[in-house]
Amino acid sequence: MTYLIDNLQYANWSETIFRQMRAGGVDAVHVTITYHENFREMVLELEAWNRRFEQFPDLIMRGTTAADVETARATGRTAIFFGFQNPSPIEDDIGLIEIVHQLGVRFMQLTYNNQSLLATGCYEDDDTGLTRFGKQAVAEMNRVGLVVDMSHSGDRSTLEAIDASARPIAITHANPSWWHPARRNFGHDVLSALAARGGMMGFSVYPHHLKDGTQCTLADFCEMVAEAASRYGAENLGIGTDLCQDQPDSVVEWMRVGRWSKAIDYGEGSADAPGFPDMPSWFNDNRDFGNIREGLSAVGLSATEVDGIMGDNWHRFYSENFGPV
Repeated sequence: MTYLIDNLQYANWSETIFRQMRAGGVDAVHVTITYHENFREMVLELEAWNRRFEQFPDLIMRGTTAADVETARATGRTAIFFGFQNPSPIEDDIGLIEIVHQLGVRFMQLTYNNQSLLATGCYEDDDTGLTRFGKQAVAEMNRVGLVVDMSHSGDRSTLEAIDASARPIAITHANPSWWHPARRNFGHDVLSALAARGGMMGFSVYPHHLKDGTQCTLADFCEMVAEAASRYGAENLGIGTDLCQDQPDSVVEWMRVGRWSKAIDYGEGSADAPGFPDMPSWFNDNRDFGNIREGLSAVGLSATEVDGIMGDNWHRFYSENFGPV
């Protein structure tokens, strides 16, 4: 069975988007439910998702295991998996790691750009690696089956997380810095270490992560994926679009600033473009995954490699990493 999985979206969820998921044949999506929220605020997001599952039971379903992807596929729905882009919902309580897993969360980033209680974000000047709490949190995440995600972390922290984790970790949404040197993209040393331990890399189509930004061509993107496959093995690669469809620009401010700053942090953008950038012409929403599939085939990847990158690899990763050891 060939699956279509997008391992990172943060859209302004609506019936329109859910119907586009179905039109695009998307079997599963890992959705961000928090950036800087505390535990109670995270619970409110779970409540909102429960209402969506109740309102659109023919379009979406809650996902917690790889088998749920199979169920979604068989019943014509999209399985929704929950993740955090920051560890703020566990606050300073290691016991909440098991609780959030019990509530259905399956991915947690150790940082979002800044220093956290667990590790250092990619925007800090000095990456000091995993903290004492961070090392214990990784072990607890391993125990319960909560995947370590380092998408917004510094290189040292990411390498230490790869080494500290007894289970493979993920970079759910980024690209190689040898293709485009965005601060959020990762170098060959990090990606090699990730792949060597069975970790997964999800390629992002968010324009700030792309060579030439919004003007990036499908061919350039797919040639980058093919080169990454030759370096790291196609079996360690997937898609994590970082699609922020229909979000107002005010959401970017929450992502980048949260509660920690009074100043506007333009992050990966510029003072001239503080909001969301325009998407590339070949990927606007969930109906456009076919363009990526065709592009990957056109650059010479085999059918098995393309199927893996489009979703089968994430499905395998889910099956091996969402449960307790």
